[in-house]
Amino acid sequence: MSKNTHLKVFIACGYYDMATPYCASRYTVSHLGLDPALRDNIVIKYYDSGHQLYTHLPSLKKMTDNASAFVNKANSKSFAAYT
Repeated sequence: MSKNTHLKVFIACGYYDMATPYCASRYTVSHLGLDPALRDNIVIKYYDSGHQLYTHLPSLKKMTDNASAFVNKANSKSFAAYT
């Protein structure tokens, strides 16, 4: 991301994930040492499910909507408004 400032990252986290705790993503992102201007390129969304978000239908729906909105806005100038 430091070399390609147009790169956008979407991270989906399940609150009940026992394999990769949801707070680990937030911790990792906050310790990347990114330029503050690039921090808005990373979007983290949280879901009421475990590691396999797609097995909990409400989380699957929410994640699908979030991912679709992320992809649709990743190339637009209004991306910062989405984060």
